[in-house]
Amino acid sequence: MIKRAFDLALATAGLIVSSPLWVLFAVAIKVEDGGPVFFAQERAGLGGRPFRALKFRSMTPDAEEGRGAVQAVEADPRVTRVGRLLRATAMDELPQLWNIARGDMSFVGPRALRPGEIEFAGAGELVRLEDVPGYATRVSVRPGLTGLAQIYAPRDLRRRQKFRYDRLYVRRRSMWLDLRLILVSFWISFLGTWEARGPKY
Repeated sequence: MIKRAFDLALATAGLIVSSPLWVLFAVAIKVEDGGPVFFAQERAGLGGRPFRALKFRSMTPDAEEGRGAVQAVEADPRVTRVGRLLRATAMDELPQLWNIARGDMSFVGPRALRPGEIEFAGAGELVRLEDVPGYATRVSVRPGLTGLAQIYAPRDLRRRQKFRYDRLYVRRRSMWLDLRLILVSFWISFLGTWEARGPKY
């Protein structure tokens, strides 16, 4: 209950304080290519319940056309010029403050994955992330805007390996840990190193 009250209060304050940035980013996205400002995507929340996560669009409007959802790689040509700045500072995630206020997400927790998302498990085998050991543990808490895996796991590490960070968070979660991770996240945003392939700070 304390965590939820903290999330709601901080998300509400964040929405109010960041409102001028929403206007600035919306204009910049529109001016660059005329496409939609927001990008909504179904994600798995608490208990695996699906919800619509909202982000500022950082890729070209046809980024998933003919290929589906593919994780961005270094120097990905689908990422727009405005999108590179948004992704480096995590400002593309700003609309997820609304998801936090609604109760779909928390400030800190495992990254929200897409329902039915798959990954190569070696030898060309495709495995649903829902079938990977540890998935049930990570969806026992609300997904987070930031978290242990988002901050400390190498960006290109396989999702199944990032689950170790998520399970560790679930076991050791506390308000003190949440506050520490939030402060580190602000620092990474200030540095603009969220897209770094190595250490982020």
